Amino acid sequence: MPYVVLFILLIRGVTLPGAAKGVWYYITPDFARLKDTTVWIDAATQIFFSLGPGFGVLLALSSYNEFNNNCYHDALITSAINCLTSFLSGFVIFSTLGYMSELTNRDISEVAGDGGPGLIFVVYPQAISTMSYSPVWSVLFFFMLITLGIDSTFGGLEAIITGFCDEYPKLFGRKRELFVLALVIMYFLGSLSTITYGGQYVIEFLDIYGVSFSILFIVVIETTAVCWFYGVRRFSEDVRQMIGYYPSLFWRSCWFFCPIFISVIFLVALYNASFEQMTLDGYTYPVWSVALGWFLRLTSIVCIPLYVCYKLWSLPGTMSERIMAAVKPASRRRSYMIPASAVASVADPDPTSYHTLNSGGAVVAPL
Repeated sequence: MPYVVLFILLIRGVTLPGAAKGVWYYITPDFARLKDTTVWIDAATQIFFSLGPGFGVLLALSSYNEFNNNCYHDALITSAINCLTSFLSGFVIFSTLGYMSELTNRDISEVAGDGGPGLIFVVYPQAISTMSYSPVWSVLFFFMLITLGIDSTFGGLEAIITGFCDEYPKLFGRKRELFVLALVIMYFLGSLSTITYGGQYVIEFLDIYGVSFSILFIVVIETTAVCWFYGVRRFSEDVRQMIGYYPSLFWRSCWFFCPIFISVIFLVALYNASFEQMTLDGYTYPVWSVALGWFLRLTSIVCIPLYVCYKLWSLPGTMSERIMAAVKPASRRRSYMIPASAVASVADPDPTSYHTLNSGGAVVAPL
């Protein structure tokens, strides 16, 4: 549905007067902006947000694949579709912004404003309202946004649902429907503040403090753990067992250097982190909002150092021995794998306890 609407809006947008000016503004690069560190931070955050790494969504959804599923092709296809969709959406938006620029005799940069939610929920709807048959375009556009929002909610919820049901199958797995109901109600109640008259200030606050800094830190930890502690060699061997061949040298090199690049972006984001009060449309947020925002950021990442402390405390030996043991990949516990000979004796395996049946004939319990 979103792609159908996108193409319809694209055809309508490029036929508007001034559309060419907007498209040209969109595809003309401003290389001077590459010196702005904020651009790199926003770009990294956006690609994490749109593709899903760091949020657990990809791990949750991919855990339902067969063992021999071609994850290499999936990764390439998903990444390509994601980037091409964003590129296509840019033509849809900026062709209409060119029309608004022509209509108001203002520069496109002034029409677009600061971007963000206002571009989609204010500027673009204003442009649609001036078109012929505007109710039709409005219904199509907002229906597309609703479907996109529902899709995103499905993915985000599934990451939480799968994680809890796999970790605690007896507690949540057997009562999955009730758990999902409780989670959706929590989402609903937590989102009510965003639809009040001051909802735009809540959304902007969550957008600034809730995602960028935290997701960069989480991805740095994840890539470091997989690419360096677990190791590119082990990871490549796992991929070979799944798809039948090793990843190329290019991908292995990318995996090895990935933690460095993301760490640099994170450190730059940390250096540029502001402790000033936010402002929006002339409104200055209260002083306590800064402390609340940083508390919100810490709630997303504090579990990592807490688990590090727990792990070091629970391991035997001296502190140096504990550190060495903690950074080494742990062997898979025997209870995670059921031999093929035991599968025949399981008349009706509990679907909440066994996640996948791989090609080797072993039922793989959730990790």
